[in-house]
Amino acid sequence: MSQTQSRFQTASGAADGQPPALELVDASRVFTRRGGLFRKAGTPVRAVDGVSLAIHPGETLGLVGESGSGKSTLGRLALRLVDPSSGRLLVDGRDVTEVPKAAMQAMRRDIQMVFQDPYGSLDPRVTIGQSIAEPLKVHGLWDPKGGPHKVAGVMSLVGLDPSHADRYPHQFSGGQRQRIGIARALTLDPKILVLDEPVSALDVSIQAQIINLLQRIQRERGLSYLFIAHDLAVVRHVSHRIAVMYLGTVVELAARDTLYRRPLHPYTVSLLSAVPIADLRMRKRRRTSVTMGEIGSATNVPSGCRFHPRCYRARLVAAGGDVPTERSGDALLPRACLMEQPALRPCGDQTGTGAGDQVACHFPETPETRSEVAAAVLQDIGYPPIRPISPQSV
Repeated sequence: MSQTQSRFQTASGAADGQPPALELVDASRVFTRRGGLFRKAGTPVRAVDGVSLAIHPGETLGLVGESGSGKSTLGRLALRLVDPSSGRLLVDGRDVTEVPKAAMQAMRRDIQMVFQDPYGSLDPRVTIGQSIAEPLKVHGLWDPKGGPHKVAGVMSLVGLDPSHADRYPHQFSGGQRQRIGIARALTLDPKILVLDEPVSALDVSIQAQIINLLQRIQRERGLSYLFIAHDLAVVRHVSHRIAVMYLGTVVELAARDTLYRRPLHPYTVSLLSAVPIADLRMRKRRRTSVTMGEIGSATNVPSGCRFHPRCYRARLVAAGGDVPTERSGDALLPRACLMEQPALRPCGDQTGTGAGDQVACHFPETPETRSEVAAAVLQDIGYPPIRPISPQSV
């Protein structure tokens, strides 16, 4: 067994008999938009809609989707930086949904966040030593004798020279600043880190260093990660399981290797088809997929399946003539896709995937339906314009 396989199996099995480190149960968050010159006031925005997820001790759950899918809002819900409109948040099995904000401070010792922007997340007016020490002072844990040693310890842990604690953020590179952000998040010895696109602003070579650092810290401290990203290559490298979000809902949840080898939801297939491949031979062999248009609006969520306006699979199923269909504009679609929002449900038996995999789709992909010519078939049955999903939007 390889070291990578061992690491993933150990982390997955470590959760046996333990409550999830972090759990969201049917969590939703609805914002109300302000009025404007061409916009009516009070329009609800369903940023997160009925999401249930659990992260186990020592596990990394990857969260992927296009911009506007609700990933970052879900991360903020996990920290209760925004309160859920409905649903529950549990930490180590304890319901903290209704805990007063003043009492949430103690809970936040266990859950910390690493932000996307290593430049904007640090105060340029204070030294990095002061920034790293700030959580200890906010939580009343600062000790004039032991505090500096704590700061030096976490700086060494993330690969920073403790003698640089009196320097300012502008004196560090982007990768070093992200290490500072990670050190600050680790100061309180948390159990869970919410990582909101922690490497997207960094060069590829620096990304690898930060990813390796996060994995080492996870092994040493047994941390749980919610890893939010749009780069599916990075997510594949770090995650044990992956959740795919679309318009505020989770449309697929699967083990890492299963999702990349046998995706079930048409949206997941489209996302994977957009991942750049440097090897020309691999690029020619890859399975192509298509989707139509741009991601919908959370202020005007489609009826039924939220992905049906863009879904190639729905059009293929309708063209087969084996299910009841209806017209939606110029498209012939299965009636179920138009009328019923699919629930996230286990589907390993019917799709040939793992028993724990889940998908929210009326007609998920199966080994028999996974086609390398979906684009050509769609063109043949007359559904232009068809174009691949843009890698820039992933």
